[in-house]
Amino acid sequence: MRIDCALPPSSLSRVIERAQWAERVGFDGVVAAETSHDPFLALAVSSMEAPSLDLETAIAVAFPRSPTITAHIAWDLAEASGGRFTLGLGSQVRAHITRRFGGSWESPVPRMREYIQATRAVWAAWQGEGTLRFDGDYYRLSLMTPFFNPGPIDHPDIPVVIAAVNPAMCRLAGELCQGLVVHPFHTVDYLDQVVKPAVAAGAERTGRSTDAISLHAAVMVVTGRDHAEMEAAAAQARRQIAFYASTPSYRRVVEHAGWDVGPSLSGLARQGRWGEMGDVIDGEMLAQVAVVAPLEELGKTIRRRYEGRLARLSFYELGDWFVDDASWSRLISAIRE
Repeated sequence: MRIDCALPPSSLSRVIERAQWAERVGFDGVVAAETSHDPFLALAVSSMEAPSLDLETAIAVAFPRSPTITAHIAWDLAEASGGRFTLGLGSQVRAHITRRFGGSWESPVPRMREYIQATRAVWAAWQGEGTLRFDGDYYRLSLMTPFFNPGPIDHPDIPVVIAAVNPAMCRLAGELCQGLVVHPFHTVDYLDQVVKPAVAAGAERTGRSTDAISLHAAVMVVTGRDHAEMEAAAAQARRQIAFYASTPSYRRVVEHAGWDVGPSLSGLARQGRWGEMGDVIDGEMLAQVAVVAPLEELGKTIRRRYEGRLARLSFYELGDWFVDDASWSRLISAIRE
């Protein structure tokens, strides 16, 4: 497994500090999510300040951007980083696309398929592989004059990975993508019994090998140097798990695990009783979603759970479990061993 550092959703000056730190302590790459800041900007500064690290949007929201706009920024990052950039895309959910971004919401899986194909069509045109021509149901591209064409680059085969929870999007990853970003709200059983078979089915449709499709994930962790730190981390993880379990889009994970908590959590959320939701998550649920281990056991516990399952791993909400660089370097080494 390769170990990535999640960049903070913060100012670019703090992003630079985190990227430099990640390179110093031995991470393999940095990932940036589209939450309260733009992920591409975070990776752009990271590519200059930490030149040995891989870069990945995990994820950027696809549909509010045209494929051509996404193609441009991915092309620039691939060129600037010498081929270290991976384009991670996600569909988000209807409410965010329509109410936060002011966009339209159509069938997300067919639209994501076209989005990836259209983006790659733009890249092919820039690399000199023919004129731009893409005719789909959601996207039609047919104009690329020299003035707007950045021209070929040395690393044009930009990997594309997509975020997925439900089987249909997982199958699409198997059909078209170099990888799949597993949602932090998952269990090992869901990964093995739902995600991986769906990816394999998608790969079979297009005659691809599953070896060509890597799984990436941010994992929730409950750790600490003593009991008090472990309890504080557990309380935070319970709240986060409860939030995801209350969301209809992630209900399949809850149902697959056989947990009868979705309706009650949704009810608490509707009533605004956010502070009570974490109490619904018992110890078994916590241990199935999060990696729970004291600091000295954390590395090998992560390795036992995810070795052979994930190609890349990052920590969900990194936090400040411990501050010295040597401890982080030991943890990274323990996961790799």
